[in-house]
Formats: sequence, C-alpha cells, structure tokens
Amino acid sequence: MNIIVSIKQVPDTTEVRIDPETGTLVREGVPSIINPFDENAIEAALQLVEKHGGKVTVLTMGPPQAEQALREAIAMGADEGILVCDRAFAGSDTLATSYTLARAVRKIGDFDLILCGKQAFDGDTAQVGPGLAEHLGLPQVTYAIGLEVEGKKLQAKRLLEDRYEMVEARLPALVTVVKQINEPRHAGLRGVMKARKAEIVKWTAADLEADVTRCGLNGSPTNVLRVFAPSRHTKGERIEGEASEAAVELYEKLRTAQVL
Repeated sequence: MNIIVSIKQVPDTTEVRIDPETGTLVREGVPSIINPFDENAIEAALQLVEKHGGKVTVLTMGPPQAEQALREAIAMGADEGILVCDRAFAGSDTLATSYTLARAVRKIGDFDLILCGKQAFDGDTAQVGPGLAEHLGLPQVTYAIGLEVEGKKLQAKRLLEDRYEMVEARLPALVTVVKQINEPRHAGLRGVMKARKAEIVKWTAADLEADVTRCGLNGSPTNVLRVFAPSRHTKGERIEGEASEAAVELYEKLRTAQVL
C-alpha cells in the first residue's frame, strides 16, 4: 500500500518566543523540529508498510529549510520526500494550507492512505488534516490510537475523552493520529546516510496548477487579532524539612485552603 504522510516543521516548543510588538512567533534563530504528532504518523505509516508492503511518501508545505524535516523522515525510513514551496503560499491559514496540500496529493496520484498528526504544536487547530480530507472527498478518521488494514478496509481505534471508539472506513482514507498510538523510532546510521543523499522533490504553485487566489494570504479568510504568551498568576511554595514534618505541614495547608 502507498501511504502519504503530511508533516509540518515547527519551532522547537521549548524555544518559542513571541514578538511583543507584532504579536507573532519569533522564528529567526529558533531551532525547528518535526511536529511531534507527525512523527507518530510517520511511525504508523512505516509499521503498516512493513506489514503490508508499499512505500511511504512524506509531504510538507513550508519554506526551503523545511527540507530538513523531510530528510529526517527519510532517515526514519520513509521512501521519498516532497516539499511544496512557493512565496505564493506564505501566510496560509488552515484552509489555504489544506487546499495547497490537496493539490499536491492529487499530483502524487497513487495512494491508499493519508496519515497526519492530530494537530501542529505551533497552531494547535487540528484543522489541516480534516480540511485536506474534505478537499479530496475522502472519508476521515481523527484521533486514532490504533490502525489495522485489511484489503481495502481500514479499522481504527479512536481516542475519545472518556472511552474508545472503533471505526471502519473504505480506502483511500485520511487518518489523524495521537501520540499514544506508538513510539517513533530513532534514525539509524544507514537511514541518516540515505537521507543525506536523497533527492527532495520540490513543487511550486505552478507545478501544482494551483489557484493562487486560494493560496497564502489571498486564500486565507482567518484573521488573527492577537497572539500572546499566557502570563503566570500563581507561584509555588516549597516545604522543606524532614519528610514526616513536611507531610504534616502540607496537610495543614491543604486543609486550611479547603482542598481536603
């Protein structure tokens, strides 16, 4: 089976800063990583291909440096990487992003399954995967914690707030996965060497025959009024001393605060 994994390169979440003047994320000088949920999607694809055969194609839309994320995915075991990169895509919201990725998927053509992480760490919208499915007219399953494929049928176990849900869908389909689905593998030396030599396919808006009025800022109806880092209004208190005495003091504080 042929699987497409849509990934995103995001700022390292431990290094994110916000420009107080513009209210936008400061990306200059900030290390970038593969969106952690997308690593689980890559691992899920690799496991399915190891079981059923086929290939894994990793797709991303981003600036030229996003090529590094594709190489990291190839080092993990993916077969090929495609970078969708054009100034026309700058400023895309989730609608424009999913449209552009859909054009890329149509250009790829032959696929059985699309996998995505449940959401990106920088935007946290969880909209691109479902939006991509809608543009392509595919059945979609979100928040998958388990996947099985039999012929042209997909069985997915979904993670809900208080229970699990079993879902079946016909292939081709799109699935978004949660972190609990697996533990992503580390790239070995052979994979790293393969990734260094790999040719990354690069497509522009013209290559995709995309309608540029539906790309980038032109195709983004979302208006972000303000982005800010939440401020901390509470501070902790440290209790020191012997364990037995500290436990008694903690108990008294919690009782006074009517927590107990």
